[in-house]
Amino acid sequence: MKKTIVLTLIMLGLGVQLNAQSAPGQVPVPTLDDYFASAPAAVSRPDEHGFVRAWSLLEPIAKPELTSNRGFNDTFVRSIFDQEYFKDQLTIVPKDGQTVTLADKTKLKWHWMESKAYDVWLYRFAGGLGLRRTQALFMAVTVINVDRDVTVRMSVGSNAASIWWMNGEEAVLLPGDRHMIIDDFLTRKIVLKAGKNVLRGFLMNGPGWSDFCIRFYGEDGKIFKDFTVTNQ
Repeated sequence: MKKTIVLTLIMLGLGVQLNAQSAPGQVPVPTLDDYFASAPAAVSRPDEHGFVRAWSLLEPIAKPELTSNRGFNDTFVRSIFDQEYFKDQLTIVPKDGQTVTLADKTKLKWHWMESKAYDVWLYRFAGGLGLRRTQALFMAVTVINVDRDVTVRMSVGSNAASIWWMNGEEAVLLPGDRHMIIDDFLTRKIVLKAGKNVLRGFLMNGPGWSDFCIRFYGEDGKIFKDFTVTNQ
């Protein structure tokens, strides 16, 4: 009788442990580590397809008025992107862990991250930190290092609207309720100067997903991969 009671308690305890780990049919909740390297290298390289995976990402700026993506036309998108949210937002090259202060005194932190996929999932970045994933603005900054002057075209895909600058000059504005598509837009020719080139983007998300991908094409039409990526 005692053996039966002990065995029953053991089985009940095991059952509770198994249920705590994963209930039948339950979908695992994605974590930050599912999408980003836990300890990104100080110097990164483009992946085999040329995509830039290492970025300094700012925690999302709340924009509760973005209840829909339908009105993301050129005028509206520029009215949002042209606002000043924090000091030096178009010149900062942030260090990992550096913070900025918004006008309402909200403090947001920069995170040096390396995506495990070719596209950078901002939705998962925010969710993995327990922050708002929708109705928000994201900012991404990275430094492209080359050993010589080289002429390229930048390939950009984003979900949803975005704007990108290279070395302080606007390279492309992508308005609209768009899906992230590889090579969605190729910029005009851009000269990457020998040394450091600062690439920054501002992305707008309404109620849905948000991600982006970027790579470069050389003048020969081939994917350009002869560069490194750093956050300084």
